[in-house]
Amino acid sequence: MSIRLENVGIAVDDIEAAIAFFTDLGLTVLGRDTVSGDWADTAVGLDGNHARIALLQTPDGHGRLELFEYIHPEAIGTAPTRPHEIGMHRVAFSVDDLDGALAIAARHGCHPLRGVANYEGIYRLTYLRGPSGILVMLAEELRADAERT
Repeated sequence: MSIRLENVGIAVDDIEAAIAFFTDLGLTVLGRDTVSGDWADTAVGLDGNHARIALLQTPDGHGRLELFEYIHPEAIGTAPTRPHEIGMHRVAFSVDDLDGALAIAARHGCHPLRGVANYEGIYRLTYLRGPSGILVMLAEELRADAERT
């Protein structure tokens, strides 16, 4: 049996804000749709499932996010996940310019939870709250830069 990761699905309260955030970071929208009907109810396990969706992809073509904004049933807000809670933890992205990515995130009102860390001279990284409270990790590899110079 072969297996591959298709995408990570994230329910959001404002799909347009989430799309703007992730496309500003460099992802591209592969498609958008509104889904509902018996097939959607069966697949998701939710009667009356009706949602706006968008599929986004990283520039390298390997990572995909599927964003959902529920029209019906009404979305249920929860407290934002904290880094040490069990369950869906975060979505992580490698970036080649962490400071540039943080400037983009700041334009969306998203800032590091505590600051930028340096992991043993290998990575500069941080967690921030993205749209709808999504935990996002951004990491810039440092060794690759040092090896090129």
